Amino acid sequence: MEEPDAEPPLTVRAGAAGPLRRTAPGRPSPHVASSPPPPAPFPQVLPGADPARTQLCFAWGPAEMLLCETLFGRRGGERRRAPGGSAGPAGCGAAGGGDGAAGAARVFVVRGDRDVYVETLRKLFNESHGIFVGLQRCEEERAARARNAQLVQVSKNYRSVIRACMEDMHQAAISTRDSALQSQYSIQVSILSAMELIWNLCEILFVEAAPAGPLLLRLLDWVQLHICDVDNMVREVLSSENPSKHKLFWNVVDIFVLQGRMDEARHLLSKEAIANPTSMNMYKILDDLMKKMPVPSLGNTQTLTEMELKWQHWHEECQRYLQDGTFASNSHMESICKILLGDENAILEKKELMTTWYHFLVTRLLYSHPTVKPMELRFYAQSSMDMFLGEESSPEPLDTILMAAFEFELHQVIKECSVALSNWWFVAHLTDLLDHCKLLQSHNLYFGSNMREFLLLEYASGLFSHHSLWQLGVDYFDHCPEYGRVYLELHIERIPLNTEQKALKVLRICEQRQMHEQVRSICKIMAMKALRNNRLGSALSWSIRAKDAAFATLISDRFLKDYCERGCFSDLDLIDNLGPSMLLSDRLTFLGKYREFHRLYGEKRFSEAARLLLMLMTAHIAPCSFWMTLLTDALPLLEQKEVIFSAEQTYELMRCLEDLTAGKLDRQKFQDDDVETMKVEMLRLALARNLARVIVKEGTLEGS
Repeated sequence: MEEPDAEPPLTVRAGAAGPLRRTAPGRPSPHVASSPPPPAPFPQVLPGADPARTQLCFAWGPAEMLLCETLFGRRGGERRRAPGGSAGPAGCGAAGGGDGAAGAARVFVVRGDRDVYVETLRKLFNESHGIFVGLQRCEEERAARARNAQLVQVSKNYRSVIRACMEDMHQAAISTRDSALQSQYSIQVSILSAMELIWNLCEILFVEAAPAGPLLLRLLDWVQLHICDVDNMVREVLSSENPSKHKLFWNVVDIFVLQGRMDEARHLLSKEAIANPTSMNMYKILDDLMKKMPVPSLGNTQTLTEMELKWQHWHEECQRYLQDGTFASNSHMESICKILLGDENAILEKKELMTTWYHFLVTRLLYSHPTVKPMELRFYAQSSMDMFLGEESSPEPLDTILMAAFEFELHQVIKECSVALSNWWFVAHLTDLLDHCKLLQSHNLYFGSNMREFLLLEYASGLFSHHSLWQLGVDYFDHCPEYGRVYLELHIERIPLNTEQKALKVLRICEQRQMHEQVRSICKIMAMKALRNNRLGSALSWSIRAKDAAFATLISDRFLKDYCERGCFSDLDLIDNLGPSMLLSDRLTFLGKYREFHRLYGEKRFSEAARLLLMLMTAHIAPCSFWMTLLTDALPLLEQKEVIFSAEQTYELMRCLEDLTAGKLDRQKFQDDDVETMKVEMLRLALARNLARVIVKEGTLEGS
């Protein structure tokens, strides 16, 4: 249904979640969709509506959409209710019309999972589908270490799809001149950015399960990946004539230090030393401290205890230089030394450069507790968020999600993402991946299905509301062992069969899964459509495929009627190749055999044609209304120079003719219709002459 020009679309929200704002600097904040309310069995009235006057009714149903009708005061208290649909996360389109009597009515269609209609997100849905299917087919018996590496790679593949889609969306936002469209693209970029940020953290903490030491390195990579405007600032500084005098020089150095990018920070500081020879001594000392800073390494075999001892000695050396006033004459270098010492106040002074509390958290861990263990993260995360946000602002949805991850509250992460994000894609695929990591086995929902299956069912249901993405949804239902088949059966029946090509796709899916009822239903629908368009061959083909004897009989009658009117058959290839399918019904058998009679006659195999024609009449599979046509077809055979019908066969034809004209109604019809009367007389004459010829021939043979 299309939106009316004069009315804005209706917005229906079931919850009140705040926006996801804390994304990378320079990116717009994503909008947040509401969580889906539970299905209601009967139409409801929105709170605050006056039942006696104006009200808004709605109903949840199985068609992946909600139809709402705004009811104005009608005569006699009449009420109309819209048919139902179902919904997922927020999003709506609207359509309306009025009855023009006591007041106008508007019908609004509120769709679930509106993101499936965003053209630029098609890459996300299509490419992630292949990753999902590949994950389901992986070998279960692989060694634990190999399996863990495979799951990490799958997670990275998902993230690469998110990033590719985000870059495409960003390019689309840049290239468009439509401000509304540009805003929409920017919102989607922001949402995808938040999705990648959350997924990356979950990959580090849950999928890879990085231990103490490597954990900090992974978190540093995470922060560096999702802070975007540093490189732009670096290019601006380095492209200037005198980088050390640039107004952003020390900001860039500080950012590098805050992100643990020591080599890059030292490179910039070397330019300051060259430009100011008086600070050369301070630079050498600071450069030496930064160079010697102990950092966990993935390939290093040293124990955590050895790492902590080295770090403690280095920390004491930094403390000594600071207390001696080595950097007192240069506030910037002194500030950097305080950061190296993990001074929280010094780090918080750079709050504007970090922009997010989780950047502050990682910087704080780097310089105060580099060997942090995974289960210690929750304490540092909570205190870092409190210190960074202060009392002037409260946590937003993204903050809540990240905090739940740092607290290893996996189910809370999934719950908050379900509420905050605008579609089911993220939670469905993340939950499936975590389920393969054996992290969700103990959590079942109260109505029987586990969380993984519930979210996959919701996501796949949203795909089925799209005219082409429904094909992806089939594979998701296939990998939901408990309710997947039931959902697939219900959804596949509601796919609009606009073309035969689409119907064949749906049919192939049903046949592969032995969904016999759905196969019959699809074939019946297509057969009826073809019959309405007078495409008899297609209608017959579909009815045979459905094994619908009654419908095949009906279409066979239409073929015979069409033959009587036109004098020839349409769709000869189909009729000639019915094979065993003609046994589906007596009428279809007759149609196939009658066409065979015409073929034999055309090949001048008159004796075989005569036997077949007589069999069609005496076996009583031919409709009585078609007997006259069969007898008329016998005329050319009766008039052949060579005797075709034997005496016994001629008597059978005479009996059939008399049976046809014996009834009162038939007798009256033949008396009133001159053409029919002439046919009867011609047949009687031809039969009599043939009988005489047969008797003479048979008598001559006996005499000889």
